[in-house]
Amino acid sequence: MSPKTLQPVPRFNQQRVGAVTFAVVAPDDIAARACLEAYYRELATRFEAGFDPAANPANDADMRPPRGYFVLATLEGEAVGCGVLVCGADGVSGEIKRVCTAPGARGLGIAKRLLDRLEVIAGERGLEVLRLDTNRTLHEAQALYRREGYREIARFNDNPYAHHWFEKRLAPGSAP
Repeated sequence: MSPKTLQPVPRFNQQRVGAVTFAVVAPDDIAARACLEAYYRELATRFEAGFDPAANPANDADMRPPRGYFVLATLEGEAVGCGVLVCGADGVSGEIKRVCTAPGARGLGIAKRLLDRLEVIAGERGLEVLRLDTNRTLHEAQALYRREGYREIARFNDNPYAHHWFEKRLAPGSAP
């Protein structure tokens, strides 16, 4: 997603995917904002009842260290995905939010690598369990979470757009 135009970048190929970089950035970074805005627009078209970001707002403080981490994936200067880790007040749990990949970069494993990076950060922070939720229309997200060891659990939040809730216990000192 181009920060200037907020449009999907051209389809990337498997040979270039190794050049994707992942960095923790401020949530008000122009590329971070562009990534989230493009994600919200896509959700509005995919969710059965549409999507209003104000119904489940992102809190900038939850996306800044030490409380949270906004990870931006870039390739050749273009944002191709993002994800957020919000650390729980209990010091042992965290929630993964807003994991997305640009349409032109899908199918290349970027979402898995984003999830891996968020899990590494969680491990470095001493978190033991990660939770996340997703909408029933996001079949690819559900499949990713299950493949990566997340198990479906009972509802743990009040996200009006969530239909599935997942949890993963992290092994102490482990990294994906």
